Formats: sequence, structure tokens, C-alpha cells
Amino acid sequence: MDLHILDHRLRVTSISKNGLVNFTHPLIKLIFLRNRTRCKFFSLTETPENYTVVLDEEGFKELQPSEHLQVESSIWLPLNVVSNGNASSSSQAVGVTKIAKSVIAPLAQQHVSVFMLSTYQTDFILVREKDLAVVVTTLEEEFNIYKEVGGESVPVHCQDVSNGLQKNGKEAIHPTVHPVLIPQNQFCVMSLDPDTLPSIATTLIDVLFYSNSPKEDTQSSPSRDCIKFFSFSLIDGYISLVMDTEAQRQFPADLLFTSSSGELWRMVRIGGQPLGFDECGIVAQISQPLADSDISAYYISTFSFDHALVPEEDIVSVTGMLQHQRKEPATS
Repeated sequence: MDLHILDHRLRVTSISKNGLVNFTHPLIKLIFLRNRTRCKFFSLTETPENYTVVLDEEGFKELQPSEHLQVESSIWLPLNVVSNGNASSSSQAVGVTKIAKSVIAPLAQQHVSVFMLSTYQTDFILVREKDLAVVVTTLEEEFNIYKEVGGESVPVHCQDVSNGLQKNGKEAIHPTVHPVLIPQNQFCVMSLDPDTLPSIATTLIDVLFYSNSPKEDTQSSPSRDCIKFFSFSLIDGYISLVMDTEAQRQFPADLLFTSSSGELWRMVRIGGQPLGFDECGIVAQISQPLADSDISAYYISTFSFDHALVPEEDIVSVTGMLQHQRKEPATS
């Protein structure tokens, strides 16, 4: 299999709910006016706490410093697994499960923190630029690694990366087993032809920027049965949308498309308190047992919490699996 280090340098940011009004102008530009920006990697995810915006350096220039904008200090690089010339999601809806053992677990063992962004098309594994040497050293036995430079894929070996032989030489630690929340919403993972984006512009603006109006009172707290979650990504010309069925009903049915099975997904939200960016093994903690049971999963990290989406028919077994994991004593 091939692992590609994509030609994007990303920032991970958070916009507060009450500060969104200060950023609607640049966000509308980044979402709808592709000819007015050189941004090629943009993702916006709304959760009850905030809006997580992941974007490349061109897009980041559009966001003005503000007390309502938090910026994680690192530069992040997106990795993508390619199998037989096709993105790892070519067998649609396998998601993070397919890379749990080959990528996620080895990086966790080397104490490399990852930020996951699953889309309709593929799964992006974001790693800090400063960890690239460890990433290459850890994964080069399993993968042919390429760095995309100006549209060309250039082979990368550990000696090509500064400090290529270093490992994150820390003692093995047992990651915290974080509490999970399983809301009642049913979710859809969908895509859209970018040429038809103007056709849903007013609906998308309404859902993204006005869905928390007082009349709806949809700013759900985690104690409620359902949770507010909506994700829009526009990455290298491909659009991905994750929304619950209530939001989906607001969009024209003939423009959004999903996998042929039309599968519905349930969410596992990871974290009781904001997770931060330095703890390693959070994604592995969820993806490993799912991979062991061959359960498909999308995985979307945000500024505060992580979110796994599993097929609705598997939510009972996943719930039992995670409850068992919480009761199991840590073993070395």
C-alpha cells in the first residue's frame, strides 16, 4: 500500500459559537467562492461547543485574529492511504477501520498525536509537521511513502527526513479510557457535485449559520438525547457532508448522494472534558476494537472532542464493546 503526504500545510482552529458572526464573511468566501480564494483544503464542523475549522495556509489568511478564534499552534500535514491506485475508501464506508492496525496503532505506540478527518471520499490522518520524521520511520516498513510536491508524487525515505531515525523514546503508557456519549441522532455521510453547490447555498447557510436560533433551541447539551453535529469539507475539489437526518430533510434529495446502501450511522462521541491535542492513542482506543470486529467507521476529530460514526445496525455491539473496555483493567 502507498501512504501519501499531501501537499497541504494545515491549521486547526476553533470559532466560538457567539463569535461566529465575526467570521461569516470569510467562511462564505471559503465555502462558496472558490474562484476568490486559493484555499484547497477546508473543513468546518459544528458541535455543541464550537465550530472547528481545519484549513490550509491560504485559507487561514482569511481568518482575522480575534478573541473568538482559538488556533492550535502546530502545522499539521494530512496523510492519505492509497491502495491499488485508489483512495483507501474505494470500497466505500470502510473508513478508519481499514487503517486502524497499519497506521493508527503504530503511530499511537510511537506517541504521535493524530487528528482524524474522515470524509465521504477518504480518510485524512493529520500529524504534526514536527513529527513527520517519526511518522516516516514508523510506517515505512508497511508502506511506500510519497510526498506530493507540485502535483508530483516523490518517494520519501527516513533518511530524507531530518532526524529520520529518531523515535519518540518515551515509556509505553496506557492512555486514559475516555467516557463516551452515544446520542440518538441518525447521521448520513454524503457528497455533492461542486457545480451544484450554488443550488443548496441558502439551505447550507441556514444550517451552518442560523441553526441555533432561539425558535429551534438546537444547541443541545450532551445530556440531551440528540446532539448538534454538522460537518462540511471542500478538499481538492471534493465535497463531503456529515449531517443528521433532521438536517438532511432540509436539502433537496436529488442533489446530495450517498453510498448505494444509503446507510445510516450512529455517533460515538469521545471525551468527557475537552481532549486537547497532545494525548496519544485516543483514535486507536476506538478504532482498534472496531477493526478487530470488522466494523466500519468514519472518524472526525474536532477542537474539543472526537467523534466516530458506526453503522446503525452495529451501535448495540459497539456500545457493549466500549463499556467492556472501560471496565477492563489496564494490562501491560
